[in-house]
Amino acid sequence: MKFKIIPTVVYLSLLAVLIALGMWQLDRAEQKRVFLKAQEQAAATETLHLSSAVENSIEGLRYRNVEATGRYDVAHQFLIDNQISDGKVGYFVLTPFILTGETKAVLVNRGWIPLNKDRSIPSGLEVKQAEAIIAGRINNFPSVGIKLAGAEIPTEGWPSIVQVVDINVLARKLGYSLLPFQIELAKELPDGYKREWHTSTIMQPEQHTAYAIQWFALALTLTILFIWYSFKKNDAKSKE
Repeated sequence: MKFKIIPTVVYLSLLAVLIALGMWQLDRAEQKRVFLKAQEQAAATETLHLSSAVENSIEGLRYRNVEATGRYDVAHQFLIDNQISDGKVGYFVLTPFILTGETKAVLVNRGWIPLNKDRSIPSGLEVKQAEAIIAGRINNFPSVGIKLAGAEIPTEGWPSIVQVVDINVLARKLGYSLLPFQIELAKELPDGYKREWHTSTIMQPEQHTAYAIQWFALALTLTILFIWYSFKKNDAKSKE
């Protein structure tokens, strides 16, 4: 049986792409398994007492349970704009928490509040007790899909609205240093708002595996169609 050059080149090119996509999805599935395992291990470790002496990197601390002693800087708070909860737009409230005996603070995410209809600055962001022992989970700051120019610049005044958190920019506005992560305030603690901290917002490994199977199935289907097409052409040619 002879194969025509152009159909064969097209088939082999598409087959390579489909197989590559399937292998990529399998690789992503394995990466997610490793990530989720590390996440579970971090959450299961002993609660960390936060100080400026801890590892100054989010990678080694993400999802660790943490407690901290200090005071809220209630006069200087940030609102992260364009945050969605149950289909509604609102803000995450980030309040600096200055660690006792330290010159450094950590931003505490106290939860989600809805946007006012007139987009005015919400009121009632105070805390009942400035001096406190808080608990929660270390995590990255909320992200956005597309970062626009100037999105990291907070508005004038307080509370200050910002689109994207840049620790260095916010620290300059505050006048003191910040740790490079946030604490998601534990749900059972007071002085918070709507708190639905997700363990993970990533696609699960099983979904990647399912996509890989689909790509491989398409590759198999393409191969069957190519062989059928080739036989049909050869058969038609032999009858001429």
